[in-house]
Amino acid sequence: MGGAVIVAFSGPFAGLPLWAQLLFIVAFVEIVCMLAWMVVLFVSSRDALHAAPAADRAAADELLWVFLVPALNEEVTIADSVARLAAVEASNKAIVVIDDGSEDGTAGVLTALDVPELEVLRRVPPNARKGKAAALNAAWRHLDTLLSSGRWDGWPRERVIVCVVDADGRLDVHAPEHAAPHFADPRVGGMQVRVRIYNRQRFLTWCQDVEFGIYGLLFQAGRTPWGTAGMGGNGQFNRLTALDSIADAESGGPWRGKLTEDQDLGLRLIAAGWRGVAEAGTSVDQQGLPGLRKLLRQRTRWAQGNLQAMAHIGRMWRSDLSLPLRCDLVAYLLQPALQALVGVSFVAAIVLAVLRIAPFWADQDWWVLVFFFILGFGGMTLGCIARGAENGFWGIVRGVLLMPVAAAYSWLLWPVLVRAAARQALGRGSWAKTAREPLEVKQPRARA
Repeated sequence: MGGAVIVAFSGPFAGLPLWAQLLFIVAFVEIVCMLAWMVVLFVSSRDALHAAPAADRAAADELLWVFLVPALNEEVTIADSVARLAAVEASNKAIVVIDDGSEDGTAGVLTALDVPELEVLRRVPPNARKGKAAALNAAWRHLDTLLSSGRWDGWPRERVIVCVVDADGRLDVHAPEHAAPHFADPRVGGMQVRVRIYNRQRFLTWCQDVEFGIYGLLFQAGRTPWGTAGMGGNGQFNRLTALDSIADAESGGPWRGKLTEDQDLGLRLIAAGWRGVAEAGTSVDQQGLPGLRKLLRQRTRWAQGNLQAMAHIGRMWRSDLSLPLRCDLVAYLLQPALQALVGVSFVAAIVLAVLRIAPFWADQDWWVLVFFFILGFGGMTLGCIARGAENGFWGIVRGVLLMPVAAAYSWLLWPVLVRAAARQALGRGSWAKTAREPLEVKQPRARA
């Protein structure tokens, strides 16, 4: 009976070994489901971008914006980042740089800065260098002091928005007026701005900018109407009371010591009942990695963080969200496993063709080729269109044309899954910091 079922559902795979038939059937079903999911996200993202609230400077001036900047050996970029935060247009703001035991010239650079809004929170061993989450939690605890003395004494916590900016971050000076309308909804606990790569003149860094554009304008925008957009490590805005609601004594604050602490925080906010949204009308620029070795190393860390995040699957499934949203979040968390399945099936197809067990491509009608092309590259094409659509018709055309490059780049990063899985299985979670590239500091221009 079991063999008959396999034959009935595996006509195109007839004659292949049983293991190959099962693998290809499961991969086929997964790819069809993922493409359907991408279509839904694409439609939702278009609706979200058209319905995005208008920027509101008056609303921004009703809030206190606290910018947290974790800094560990950031002498190359920290002055530029602080200067840009000082130029951010907001009547009420504070900049807290967490010098997490830097051993280079970071402390000296910060001391030399003449920025009235700047506070430097210096951490020294043995408490320093415990990870980004520990540094951010120390800053969260420091907010008790900030809000009980000086200019901000007595400022209500429910009117405080905390923004995390990496030490290489260049936040748009108008970001608060784009963020404020989202926080007019008391259910919104987090908002993520679009991430751009500012040194995108090289091919590899340009590919990273394309990657972030697809993620922000398709996946993040698509989940915004549902309130399930994720938080990123750079340019995430969180309501302070939302952070308070998920803080725990064990972590010493709202962030936990995960390799992708931002993703973990966003998921826990959603599980706690807060909405997560994204805003494409403003952005934070950061430094891309021009070397393939550094890029693969960074993405291995992110991939391992995604594996750690799979621990949230049960929590997401048991949440009070609707069934479609729970399915979306579970599918999102299962991405490492789903990507691995597709990769294994692709490699298996090549092996079978090389061994002449089965042809890689049999004689078929042209529509069959079109069908499988759409299955294989339809999702990436939608992502590239979503990224280019903001530039009108020709932006869409360019998006379609760059799809093969974006697809090749995504496959270039696929091997990081293997290394990340190996590190996770061996219990290796430590990472050395990637050095920044030298930059030319240019002061941002505020609105006249």
